[in-house]
Amino acid sequence: MKKSIALLMAGVMSASLLTACGGSASSSAASSAASGSAASGEATPDTVYTMNIGSAMSPTNPSTIALQSFEKAVEERTNGGVQVEIYTDSALGGEADLIEQVRSGSTEACMQMGAANFEGINPEVNVALLPFLFTSLDSAREAWGGQFGQEFAEKLIEPMGFKVLSIWESGYRHMTNNTRPIVEPEDTKGIKFRTNENSMKVAMYDALDASVVIMAFSDVYTGLQNGTIDGQENPLANIYTSSLQDVQKYLSLTGHMYDAAPLVCNADWFNSLPEEYQTILVEEAENARAVDLEENDESKYLALLEEAGMEVNEVNAEAFQEQMQGVWEDYAAQYEDGQYWIDLATSFNK
Repeated sequence: MKKSIALLMAGVMSASLLTACGGSASSSAASSAASGSAASGEATPDTVYTMNIGSAMSPTNPSTIALQSFEKAVEERTNGGVQVEIYTDSALGGEADLIEQVRSGSTEACMQMGAANFEGINPEVNVALLPFLFTSLDSAREAWGGQFGQEFAEKLIEPMGFKVLSIWESGYRHMTNNTRPIVEPEDTKGIKFRTNENSMKVAMYDALDASVVIMAFSDVYTGLQNGTIDGQENPLANIYTSSLQDVQKYLSLTGHMYDAAPLVCNADWFNSLPEEYQTILVEEAENARAVDLEENDESKYLALLEEAGMEVNEVNAEAFQEQMQGVWEDYAAQYEDGQYWIDLATSFNK
């Protein structure tokens, strides 16, 4: 409905200009470039910019709730000059597809539920998924909201053609499966775990001597349902809002990785916006981060998963950390700045 209204308004405005001036003008909510005002850098009443945001998450996920607050604030502050459209449940494609779409400019923006999802363009981003990188949730949030997150965005993501508006939270990742409770690292053997196409996650499973099946997130529910995979790992909010508790029995609180969630847009599209709109997008993305962090309450989702019948257990975290130590060493050796990224991230641990 919003798109239709925006297009109708644009058509009416264009018709008025043609009548008054005898020339030609166009203004479309679907035109990302909006070239008419890009050159001047000033917002004009007859220019509407559409910001399509793709996400793999469900409409009830904390990130989606935060995106809705972002949508409302941006449209209010721009007086409708920027129209935000949110597409959930991989409606525009999976997370890898969305990265390519935003990079090419065919989609304006996307919510990525993993900062390491940009590995296909810059594998150094995998520092984001080093197992047990942060010692607490507070440390992780402070790091990503501070110097670590800022440098990560500016040095590892933005040079690839993106503008990082803010970095939100996916959360600590935990393992679920239908075979047995996982307490020790060796309990993962023989269980077919799903992961996305990310070398850091594969390296983690290799360190555990576990089996891995590469699968898009949109296929996970069906894969668990039909037995193609036995288990998966995700933050609690993602597990619950994607209804994975309906097809999983055991939840083991491994907390093996903390996942950040960048909200990014195409850099050229962002730079084509009037400066005041650019400022509004950055400010409201950061305001929406606060909404995301508040909504992403692990204790709430843990209770909901237990109420749904999942069997929850703690794990031998020290044994898991020891098993994965080699993953750190490999990353540090693989990249010239590998140790720098590790040191910067861990400097936030208290």
